[in-house]
Amino acid sequence: MAKYIFVTGGVTSSLGKGIFAASLAKLLQSKGYRVTIQKFDPYINVDPGTLNPYEHGECYVTDDGAETDLDLGHYERFLNIRTSQANNVTTGRVYQTVITKEREGAYLGKTVQVIPHITDEIKRRMLLLGQTGEYDIVITELGGTVGDIEAQPYVETVRQIRWELGEHDTLICHLTLIPYLKSAKELKTKPTQHSVKELQALGVMPDILVCRTETPLSDDIRKKLALFCNVDIDSVIQALDVDTIYQVPIEMQGENLDTTVLHKLHLPDINPSNLDKWKEFLNKLHHPRGEVRIGLVGKYIELQDAYKSIHESFIHGGASNNVEVIVEPISSEHIDEDNVVDKLKHLDGILVAPGFGNRGIEGKIEAIKYARENNVPFFGICLGMQCAVIEFARNVLGMKTAHSTEMVPDTKFPVIDMMEEQKKIVKKGGTMRLGAYNCDLIPGTLAQKLYGSNHISERHRHRFEFNNAYLEQFEKAGMIATGKNPDSGLVEIVEIPSHPFFIGVQFHPELKSTVVTPHPVFVGFVKAAMQYKNNQKKTAEMKNAVVA
Repeated sequence: MAKYIFVTGGVTSSLGKGIFAASLAKLLQSKGYRVTIQKFDPYINVDPGTLNPYEHGECYVTDDGAETDLDLGHYERFLNIRTSQANNVTTGRVYQTVITKEREGAYLGKTVQVIPHITDEIKRRMLLLGQTGEYDIVITELGGTVGDIEAQPYVETVRQIRWELGEHDTLICHLTLIPYLKSAKELKTKPTQHSVKELQALGVMPDILVCRTETPLSDDIRKKLALFCNVDIDSVIQALDVDTIYQVPIEMQGENLDTTVLHKLHLPDINPSNLDKWKEFLNKLHHPRGEVRIGLVGKYIELQDAYKSIHESFIHGGASNNVEVIVEPISSEHIDEDNVVDKLKHLDGILVAPGFGNRGIEGKIEAIKYARENNVPFFGICLGMQCAVIEFARNVLGMKTAHSTEMVPDTKFPVIDMMEEQKKIVKKGGTMRLGAYNCDLIPGTLAQKLYGSNHISERHRHRFEFNNAYLEQFEKAGMIATGKNPDSGLVEIVEIPSHPFFIGVQFHPELKSTVVTPHPVFVGFVKAAMQYKNNQKKTAEMKNAVVA
C-alpha cells in the first residue's frame, strides 16, 4: 500500500509549498521510490482554466487535457514524470461531483452535508493515486493557509485519513514562516507556534516543521520550536531562501529531510541518493560560460507566474547550452512602429508569448516584423505563432487587413480562424482544444532537426487555428507549414526557411520542458540566440577594424 505525505501551510500564503513538495518528491525519487504529487486547491472554480493569469498565474495543461494549477508544472519539471487530471482537485470539482450525485439520487434521500459527503469525496480523490499500484508514496499539497475557512474540509479529511491509516502510513509536513525582525535583531517563532496550534485545534498534529527563513536557525530556535510545537528536534527543517528553486532539493537533503521522512514512514533507507544529473544541471546553471538576452513579448509581463513555464524552459535551455538566459519582459502594449527598433535592437532573440484577446496584438505583430526583417531569432508560441502568420500575410502577401477572427470576426482575410468543432461551443470552461495531440514533421526542416524525429506529441490550449484556405499562398511566399496534425490537418508549426531561425508553434512546448529533458525547441532557440550574438559581435569588430 502507498504511503501518504500531506503538506500544509501556515502563517502566510506563497511560502513555496509546491516547491517544497516537489523537492521532497525529488529526494525520495532519487532513493528509488516511485513518487507522485497532487494539489488540492480550496477555491470554488472547477479548474483554473477561466481564471485571469494576473489572478492565478499560468494555467498548466496536462497530457490528458486537464487545466490545472501551475504547481503541477513544478512537479513535472522536478520529477520528469507526467501528471494528469487526478493530480489537481479543486473545491469546485469536489462540490460539482457531490451535487451531481445528489441530483442522481445516489445518496438515497439523505441530507447532503460537508461531513461526511464532501470530506468523503475529498478522501476518495486523495487516496485515488495511491490505489493504482503505480506509486510507493503520494504527496498531497493542500492549497491555502491553515485557518482559512475554505481549507477546513481538507484539513478535516487529512485528520480522518490519518486516523484510518495510522501514523506509520501517513506523514504531515507543515510549512511555516519564521520572520526576522530587524529592530529586535532576532527570529520570531510565535507565528509558527500559533499556526501549529491552529492545526492542532483541527485535530491534526504535524510530524515535520519546515521553516522558511531569511537567516539560519540557531540550535536554540530549533529546540524552542520543537518544544512548543511538539515535534522532535530532527524534525525542525530549515528552509533558507536560495537563488534558484532547483537548489531546494540539495538544501533539503542537507537538512536530512529524506532520511527523516523515510524513518517516520517506516520505509527502508538503503539506497544512496542518485542526484548526479541534477547536480550537473545545477553546476551549469551556477557557472555559465556566457549569456544571451531574450525578449519575452507579451501582455501579462507584470506577473512572472503568468509565463512561469516559459521562464523555467529558458533556464533548462540555457543550462543545456552552458549560458545564462536573461529574459527581458517587454509589454506588447508599449511596442509600435515608431519605437520597435529602440525596444528590441539590443536583444539576441525574441519570443512572442501566448495569450487571449485583442490587447497588445499590434505590438506583437510589430515585434515579429522586426525579427523577420532583421534576421533576429524568433520563436512564437500559440497566439505568438498566430501573430507571425498575420504579420506575414500583411507585410509579405499584401493582405493589409489580415487578422484573426478572434480579434476581428468580419476580417476580409481570416488567416487565423476558429476551429470548426469550436464554433458551436458556448461554455468557456474546459472546452478548448486541450491536451496532447500528435504532429508529423517534414524531414529536413528546422523543427524536424530540433526534435530529431518525424513524429512528436505536444500539448495544446487554443480555439483558433491557421486557416488552411490560405496555406498554398503562404508556402509559395516562403512561410512553410512544417508540422501538421495527421488526423485533422491542423497546422502545428510554421517556419521561414530563408530566415536563420524563425519558428512558430500552435502548441505549448514550455509545458513539457524539464530539468532532465529540456525542450528541444527552447534548446535550439537559445543556441540560435548565441550564434546571432556572436555574429553581431564579429560584424561590429569588422566595422571597427575598417574604420581604424
